[in-house]
Amino acid sequence: MRVLLLAWLFSSLAAIAGEPAFAPVTPGHAIEWPKDSGAHSPYRTEWWYATGWLETPDHQPLGFQITFFRSNTGQKQGASAFDPSQLIIAHAALSDPAFGRLVHDQNVARQGFGLAYAKEGNTDVKLDAWRMTRAADGSYAVVADAAGFALHLTFTPTQPPMIQGEQGYSRKGPSPEQASYYYSEPQLKVTGSVTRPSASGKTNASVDVTGRAWLDHEWSSTLLSADAAGWDWLGANLDDGSALMAFKVRARDGHAVWAHAALRDRDGRTRQFGPDDVAFTPERRWRSPRTSTDYPVAMDVRVGGMHWRLNPLIDDQELDSRDSTGALYWEGAVTLSGDGGNGRGYLELTGYAKTLEVEKR
Repeated sequence: MRVLLLAWLFSSLAAIAGEPAFAPVTPGHAIEWPKDSGAHSPYRTEWWYATGWLETPDHQPLGFQITFFRSNTGQKQGASAFDPSQLIIAHAALSDPAFGRLVHDQNVARQGFGLAYAKEGNTDVKLDAWRMTRAADGSYAVVADAAGFALHLTFTPTQPPMIQGEQGYSRKGPSPEQASYYYSEPQLKVTGSVTRPSASGKTNASVDVTGRAWLDHEWSSTLLSADAAGWDWLGANLDDGSALMAFKVRARDGHAVWAHAALRDRDGRTRQFGPDDVAFTPERRWRSPRTSTDYPVAMDVRVGGMHWRLNPLIDDQELDSRDSTGALYWEGAVTLSGDGGNGRGYLELTGYAKTLEVEKR
């Protein structure tokens, strides 16, 4: 659920390149695995988005996020070794209760020189010293040496991919073209190491970690509805092996422009839930001391007849990406408890700092 984060970029590029033609997202185009784990350069935007909960040897919890974006600018490649038709953007973040707040870093570069790229056919995306690659056995190697912290992680699948929507065609609004191709890989086993921040500004030594992660991969060519102001999104690994994805695209007055959820049980059966069956209700709010933005960091999420209470690992998980994608939002580790089972996941809240302007295409 990251289309809005690049809306400002697309508007700028459209002014430069006119109205370039991008590949459309249409129903009936099934996800082809594992080929579709790689890049899809004809589409306007794409992202590989990994989130998860980690545990240190002394049982301290940590939350992490790493995202790689690929953006088709609509420009043509010239004689330069840089490829102006593709931008690569990356975000990484670590939520550490011992530090008291989320730390994050970001970067952006044109594709080229082997320093920044997103390859087709299998996941292999890189931006300088940050990289995510998928091996033949399906495992992922993730490296991000960021400012003040670092992630060196391996994700090992324990379940098949969770294909979202209709064979991967995932509606994001009332119009059929407001959609993405979308799959998730929940319940990834995580091993590796993390370098944590310190309150003094110095970085601590690397610490071994284990945990569980969730990986989303989406690609699209269409922005959201002109009525959209932001969204609430949840991806959660439940303790019994189930997986829950839910989102609500919000209008400026708070009502749902569109909503959807998918719940896959531990036996692999998936149920889909339409807009009337999904609700995000704020239970507690937190105001950022830096931006004065008010976020609903504790939520009641209803999917069908089931309810989950979401509580944050720490309140201060605000992410400022105004230097890369132009957005200010809250994205953090949350616990889930309710009649649908307990678990851990990540909650993303956009459009609360400022309504994100989305042009109708």
